[in-house]
Amino acid sequence: MGEPRMKTQSFVYLVLIVGLILWNDVPAQAQIKIGVAAPLTGNIQWLGEQQEAGAQKAVDDLNDNGGLLGQEIEIISVDDGCDPNQAKAAAEQLVSQGVVFVDGHMCSSASLAVIKIYEAADIIMISPASTNPRVTDEGGPNVFRVTGRDDQQGAVAGTYLAETYPDAKIAIIHDGQAYGQGLAEHTKHTLNQKGVEEILFDAYVPDQLNYIAFADKLVESNIDVLYAGGYIADIALILRLAKKKLPNLQLLSGDAVASEDWLDLAGEEGVGTLFTFGPDIRLKPEAASIVAAFREEDAYEPAGYTLYSYAAVQTWAQAVQQAGSLNPTAVMKALHEGTFDTVLGKISFDQKGDVQGLSSYIWYIFETDRYVPLK
Repeated sequence: MGEPRMKTQSFVYLVLIVGLILWNDVPAQAQIKIGVAAPLTGNIQWLGEQQEAGAQKAVDDLNDNGGLLGQEIEIISVDDGCDPNQAKAAAEQLVSQGVVFVDGHMCSSASLAVIKIYEAADIIMISPASTNPRVTDEGGPNVFRVTGRDDQQGAVAGTYLAETYPDAKIAIIHDGQAYGQGLAEHTKHTLNQKGVEEILFDAYVPDQLNYIAFADKLVESNIDVLYAGGYIADIALILRLAKKKLPNLQLLSGDAVASEDWLDLAGEEGVGTLFTFGPDIRLKPEAASIVAAFREEDAYEPAGYTLYSYAAVQTWAQAVQQAGSLNPTAVMKALHEGTFDTVLGKISFDQKGDVQGLSSYIWYIFETDRYVPLK
């Protein structure tokens, strides 16, 4: 009987040794991988920087408080360049990395290019800034956004144009992309419904170094009021050129202008620019401690979409906690049915994935060093 016992003991020891080796090869705490898909290069890099800063702060705050379901969260950032083809490559990269959630994409054209990729991979996507209605109209049950829609934003812009400048010579321009063109078309629709017709509706080619010919169109039509759908680098160049001969030209635009970088690009010609944007989250009491932490700990001003990006991560994390699981079906169900206490305030989502509980678009004006709500 002694020999079998020795063999049994040897086997037990072997199992223990193998177990210890395997245990030492496994991290003490597993990590949950999430993606941040943003324009980290190019003309709107500043938007991607806002998005990445907001997401990183949210993850740091979660990890500092024990993580999520007892696990730390790791961010994988990818650059989509605000370009549909690059966005697809970025999305495939996140899928291959095994992320369970994506904070993104920022640009509507990028989001529209990837919604089916994430749906096929059962990855939840919450965009902090894609405003084109098609994103949630065409997206699956995994697609959400914590910002408004351009049919809402365009209605606000078109109404203001009609009521404030009924007799002015109005031009509406856009860059031909999903965000800029969609916003311009919705604005035009409401303006025309209100009985006011623009005298010029035209598209420009984005990312050009010279817009002299396009600015000349505005000058030739003696435009009083210019509404521009697109991104700030292009709009700033067009404005500066046009204002050389139309010094009283009034510019109005959309939420993509919500950055102090606008003044760096447009210079003194950018002072007085009006634009629509959601509520300035920095002014909300729910965001006070987070805003203070950004300013004091990071020396960073959380303007524009920074806090919307923070809220995207925050909302997803609360849905995971409500579901008690990372199972995508359970988390999607929680997102569609739950309510969430965020820096945006208390929010929820409708069945399309559009945010509920967020105030409508309001007008802002650029002063000499910042933007403030229009009084």
